[in-house]
Amino acid sequence: MPFSGQKPGTSGLRKKVRVFAQPHYAENFIQSVFDVADRPIASTLVIGGDGRFHNRTVIARAIRMAAANGYARVLVGQGGILSTPAASHVIRKYGASGGLILSASHNPGGPEEDFGIKYNIANGGPAPEAVTDAIYARTQTIDRWLMVEGGAEVDIDRIGTSEIGEMAVEVIDPVVDYADLMEELFDFGAIRAAAKRGLSVAFDAMHAVTGPYAHEILERRLGFPAGTVLNGTPREDFGGHHPDPNLVHARVLYDLMMSPEAPALGAASDGDGDRNLIMGRGVFVTPSDSLAILAANAHLAPAYAGGLKGIARSMPTSTAADKVADALGIPLWETPTGWKFFGTLLDAGKVTICGEESAGTGSDHVREKDGLWAVLLWLNILAVSRKPVSQIASEHWARFGRNYYARHDYEAIESGRANALMAALEASLAILPGRAFGPLTVAMADQFAYTDPVDGSASYNQGVRVMFACGSRIVFRLSGTGTEGATLRVYLERYEGPDGRLAEETPTMLADLVAAADAIAGIVAHSGRTAPDVVT
Repeated sequence: MPFSGQKPGTSGLRKKVRVFAQPHYAENFIQSVFDVADRPIASTLVIGGDGRFHNRTVIARAIRMAAANGYARVLVGQGGILSTPAASHVIRKYGASGGLILSASHNPGGPEEDFGIKYNIANGGPAPEAVTDAIYARTQTIDRWLMVEGGAEVDIDRIGTSEIGEMAVEVIDPVVDYADLMEELFDFGAIRAAAKRGLSVAFDAMHAVTGPYAHEILERRLGFPAGTVLNGTPREDFGGHHPDPNLVHARVLYDLMMSPEAPALGAASDGDGDRNLIMGRGVFVTPSDSLAILAANAHLAPAYAGGLKGIARSMPTSTAADKVADALGIPLWETPTGWKFFGTLLDAGKVTICGEESAGTGSDHVREKDGLWAVLLWLNILAVSRKPVSQIASEHWARFGRNYYARHDYEAIESGRANALMAALEASLAILPGRAFGPLTVAMADQFAYTDPVDGSASYNQGVRVMFACGSRIVFRLSGTGTEGATLRVYLERYEGPDGRLAEETPTMLADLVAAADAIAGIVAHSGRTAPDVVT
């Protein structure tokens, strides 16, 4: 019997654990994936997740379902662990037809918290909209699911090979393939030498999936001292914390980086390992600036020494990367939010580095954003340049200008209220140009749409953009990454050229945009919120 509401969002299906724990709920969704997935005979399926509560239960069921659905082999991360970028790499390296990633990303975990399932296709990237639409359609009509019954359960804590029915189940080391890839991309020798010279780092794994990866790469292969990795043991409830690497949920790390005892680099990653937080001594680097700075300095790492093919960013991400692409003489692609939109560009060789304002950055080494990859590229840049993060950032702004930027999140707004806000905003788009809001005059306003330059697919209603005559910008968008209600994301951006005000406080520089955002969208009136829940 179908369940209502099994429509995957930008990163799979996410619900509360109590929803997924309903009899047959997970099975119905997984079977719907198997029914529509493009997979040749004798396919390999990759399964892993971020270690959150309910992962082991669903992994055990998914293995038996894969056997009943004709897969020849399943690769499972030991203990059920595979970070999202590591899963992408494993899919690509072993020629799998796809993979199930069990995660709700940066959302909290535990019996009363969140769970999710995402399907990645053979290129290692998230399923495109055509596939997720087909999965959803199947969930609405599904009338059976298949599972091999009986026999011993697979011991996913022991590396080795066993069988379920006629299918081979290989429990693999979840870290080694990924760590080897990182060693190919970056100058580990230069980073090791810098560590001996005193380059220091604090990496907060947030009791999430990147702990084992960071221990292996940072402390063992790169030689940073024990204790470099904080909160490095994955826990089903992430230690009772919210595994979102922002200035609210990584406050302890932030306080350290603003103190006299700060290491050279402070970094964190999220629940499934695809997001990153970057700080230097006394300085926070916004994800938008991090993307631009990494792109401008990527040539210092071996994998990117030959230059970049192009840069891609999501529409709400600041235009800082645009300035770098223009200076390098390479294309800049603006896409909707969701890493799957970068996939076709990466596969077609149109871009090398991609990023989103939501703390996701990555390159063509996998088809997912990659938190630890971004940290390692920063370390490579620090090691080779021998400059602190603050100097690298200030020199970047002096060359390209500075995009003052913030995202204001209004979380768990009642869906009807959130939809009413967006409907009213969209209805006003035609009359906004020419109107003044304080010192800001609207030059253009639209609902962003995107046509993929590779496959021609079109995506509409991707967020409202309000552009001002001075070059400032506000973007309004409802997020699909939550599990209850809706999250209104408001993106605020003000550009200052190389000769402008480059050393001001971000809230001061964005104050006029904050006031304009409420006047344009009626945030207080529609949501009842007088302030955002999270500022990034």
